Amino acid sequence: PPQLLEELERALAYPKIRKRVAPDEANAFCSWLRSAAEVVEDPGAPPSVRSRDPDDDHLIALAEQQRALLVSGDDHLLELADRIPVFTAAELLDRFVPEPPAR
Repeated sequence: PPQLLEELERALAYPKIRKRVAPDEANAFCSWLRSAAEVVEDPGAPPSVRSRDPDDDHLIALAEQQRALLVSGDDHLLELADRIPVFTAAELLDRFVPEPPAR
């Protein structure tokens, strides 16, 4: 299976995540994602931009290959924001989701 889905399953099992997401909810989400998402092959080439954390390079290469942006709280990725399209969740919402009209 693609490396990113495997990483998601591992991350959802981290204790700090388990405090907020129950195991059955995490499993249901991963199952839904596997069936609903367009699953693509892992990238075969290294990214054009490298992170200080080599484990992040796979994400950068995948985003480049798929012409996608990254949403992350990872400092190693966020420090590359001037060279790759990477945003925190809050930045993504601020940039792409309009404010609701005032009442």
